[in-house]
Amino acid sequence: MTDGRAATAVEAVFREERGRLLAALVRRFGDLDLAEEVTAEAIEAALVHWPVNGVPPNPGAWLATTARRKAVDRLRRDTAYAARLAILQVEAERAPPPAPETGDGDDLPDERLLLFFTCGHPALPAEDRVALSLRCLAGLTTPEVARAFLVPVATMAKRIVRAKKKIREARIPFRVPGPDERPERLAGVLQVVYSIFTEGYVASSGSDLQRPDLAEEAIRLARILRRLLPAEREVCGLLALMLLVHARRDARTAPGGGLVLLADQDRGRWDRTMIEEGLALVPVALTGGPVGPYGVQAAIAALHDEAADVTTTDWPQIVALYDVLSSLTPSPIVALNRAVAVAMRDGPQAGLALLEQLADEPQLRDHHPFHVACADLLSRLGRDAEAAAAYRRALDLAGTEPERAHLRRKLALE
Repeated sequence: MTDGRAATAVEAVFREERGRLLAALVRRFGDLDLAEEVTAEAIEAALVHWPVNGVPPNPGAWLATTARRKAVDRLRRDTAYAARLAILQVEAERAPPPAPETGDGDDLPDERLLLFFTCGHPALPAEDRVALSLRCLAGLTTPEVARAFLVPVATMAKRIVRAKKKIREARIPFRVPGPDERPERLAGVLQVVYSIFTEGYVASSGSDLQRPDLAEEAIRLARILRRLLPAEREVCGLLALMLLVHARRDARTAPGGGLVLLADQDRGRWDRTMIEEGLALVPVALTGGPVGPYGVQAAIAALHDEAADVTTTDWPQIVALYDVLSSLTPSPIVALNRAVAVAMRDGPQAGLALLEQLADEPQLRDHHPFHVACADLLSRLGRDAEAAAAYRRALDLAGTEPERAHLRRKLALE
């Protein structure tokens, strides 16, 4: 095997197995830094051995065994770790049994759930949770995470180091929370995954409207969570929501990268396979108990994806679902989206009246979609000067160049 083929094989295994490997090492040794370091050493060893001996039948298990040996060797060499190793061995004997096998034919237990809850711990700042999740669970390198969020590599490295330091100093446990605290903690984990998806679906800044690689990583993480927590309907709801929204990705931009609104999209370019998968998950998310916000949002996305066009969309049902969502998670953003749906159901004046009630909301003051919605409804009512002012305000706030270009075109028509 050539070095290039070995490197490709290692990269493929590493990206898929990193989360499982880190979780297993963290559970055994209780040290995220150590786990990351010996994982990197195992990768380096694979790049040396695999070109000579070939890729092993079970590459994930090979990496796990190599990393475990390196961790034990390092602890034995380091006198500062000597006592800690003995304690860790006792803790390992007392710990609950590993998670059951997932049927992947690998002898490495899938304990990524503890890593999800650790990376998404509420003691960490929101931006640190996202960065650490991408680093540890998605397998992105620090430069890749930095590029994804358009920050310098040094800044992202400090963010990740800060998060790991907080875990260590606050003694955040590497464990899955118990039944009493799991619902609240799971909501935090899902928010991290959805934040990653949102940044991929509509980038907060930069020259591109979308970052499909980030959206796809979020979907991959949600699939992992669904396998690990099959009974959690909000996990199912989040996965359904992301699939149904990401299915429109190819139709959301013109050939030159320009923004294409939902009303103008070629629905023949939507990913029907992804839509069918999402639609199949929606009933699972909505039945068997009280509904959650992700399940409701997935139902809204499903109505959009099932419609032939905007005019035949079931807007009364969408408004009703936004009413449910407002009762579950009331927020100015939900109220904004509901107002737009009301405008489609009852006309622009009805929608604008609701938007005017939201004008003083601090969360919406610098939220450019709010000003776009106001401008669109004002334009439909023939109030062109007011619409132009709202478009200009939105242009000042828009984060990506495709959004700004779209608003400049709108202004040229007013």
